Amino acid sequence: MTAAAVLDAARARGLMITCAESCTGGMVSAALTDVAGSSSAFDRGFVTYTNDAKMQMLGVQKATLDAHGAVSEQVAAEMAQGALGHSDAQIAVSVTGIAGPGGSEHKPEGRVCFGIATASGCHTETVEFGALGREQVRRATTNHALDLLLGALSS
Repeated sequence: MTAAAVLDAARARGLMITCAESCTGGMVSAALTDVAGSSSAFDRGFVTYTNDAKMQMLGVQKATLDAHGAVSEQVAAEMAQGALGHSDAQIAVSVTGIAGPGGSEHKPEGRVCFGIATASGCHTETVEFGALGREQVRRATTNHALDLLLGALSS
């Protein structure tokens, strides 16, 4: 189970995790806290579905949202860095995307931007899951976020 492996890796390094989520609505945090004993490695989660929530809770800049839109690596980076700054965690994962239905030519359904932040920096990436349907995009996003956390904690 990936969530348990993520928590084990965080415990092994003495680190706490935080999540900043938009399109998943807390599914990454839920996957981690579904594991008994997760409080020893999971600090908190932020569900910031609106742009106002991203700005208020995580310090995402309005200028970044205006320039790049909520579904962007720039916003994913600010979300992850903001989660670190507003928590007691040492590693953060962020997700922002279009689960569907809908999207546009420039930002299609299934596009999700991720961020992983630590004190030493932030890595971002975009994954095009495709128009799999809302539930499948959210599940794929959750699994990918957990994989990113595990990779960062294992390196």
